[in-house]
Amino acid sequence: MLWVKAFHIIFMVTWFAGLFYLPRLFVYHKICKEQSGRDLFKIMEYKLYYYITTPGAILTILLGIWLIDIYGYAILLEWHWLQVKLLFVVVLLGFHYYCGKLLKDFANDNDQHSEKFYRLINEIPVIPLIVIVLMAVLRPF
Repeated sequence: MLWVKAFHIIFMVTWFAGLFYLPRLFVYHKICKEQSGRDLFKIMEYKLYYYITTPGAILTILLGIWLIDIYGYAILLEWHWLQVKLLFVVVLLGFHYYCGKLLKDFANDNDQHSEKFYRLINEIPVIPLIVIVLMAVLRPF
């Protein structure tokens, strides 16, 4: 079980790394004026999202399901901290999906937002990270 938990944490870090870095790439992409630079950002964003962030998300979730299976599905009703954690995982999945939409907008040269917008959304994953780690470590209820 400890191996499953360790790899769950490793892939969670991978997922978060992508969720923190992708919006930062969007900021740089937005302010880039040269077409060659914009084309390079499209490649970087694509590879980050599809080769690092999405596999990190999938493996985090699969290993999380495996951990729930190991502990028994009754914990879904008994461990209230886990319910809060899972709620914020759903929030992260929504953010992940939204980043994919923004990625497609950039790929089609159809980004509609300001540089400031991309700087702001770069901070969104911070709150779920804090809540998820606190719930998993402290198990407050």
